[in-house]
Amino acid sequence: MTNLLQEQVDYYRARAPEYDDWFYRRGRYDLGAAHTRQWQSEAQQIREQLHCASGFDHILELAPGTGIWTAELAIIGARVTALDASPEMISINRAKLGSDRVDYRLTDLFQYQPERQYDMVFFGFWLSHVPADRLARFLKRVHGALKPGGRLFFVDSRELDLSKNRTGTENLGTERQRRVLSDGRHFDIVKIYYDPAALTATLRKHGFDIEVETTDNFFIYADGVKLP
Repeated sequence: MTNLLQEQVDYYRARAPEYDDWFYRRGRYDLGAAHTRQWQSEAQQIREQLHCASGFDHILELAPGTGIWTAELAIIGARVTALDASPEMISINRAKLGSDRVDYRLTDLFQYQPERQYDMVFFGFWLSHVPADRLARFLKRVHGALKPGGRLFFVDSRELDLSKNRTGTENLGTERQRRVLSDGRHFDIVKIYYDPAALTATLRKHGFDIEVETTDNFFIYADGVKLP
């Protein structure tokens, strides 16, 4: 598992220049105009839910990547601390946002220990990359990073129909996936697709008042709070 997690870091470092192509459905991720419209509509649904509350003093973002969600968090929060294991992702994020209200830290999220508590914790497309045997420890750290009553919000992927993908993605069991970059290099990473009801139960067990929901096709998400 240690080797797999290192390969996962290597993958996201190498993928940084093309990550936005995936989210914005460009190039090899473009499956046609109807698909893109539906993707964009569901992504907007997540944004609107995220923006239903604002005025947070300090938000912690885990695995911020290229800044797609960091930009949204900077609207609803006065300050954002963004932790990522990829210097390449941080560099793109920093250049894209150009904000002095976002603090970046190069951090191994599997070793991260919260030093303070935040008003909100957010992670986008990260939970599915946490191995099942590390999920409890990860959620304990998230719980420790939130103030009582603090907001927890995350978004992640619903399971893909790989028969329609053009990127060489291949599931290798229930917890591992093989990804191929545009230059042909392939990497194995952790990828877990969660059942919303089961994940809701797990989150509640770890001290959150929250419910995992889905959009019609592409995303799971949850918006809740840490219990007092």
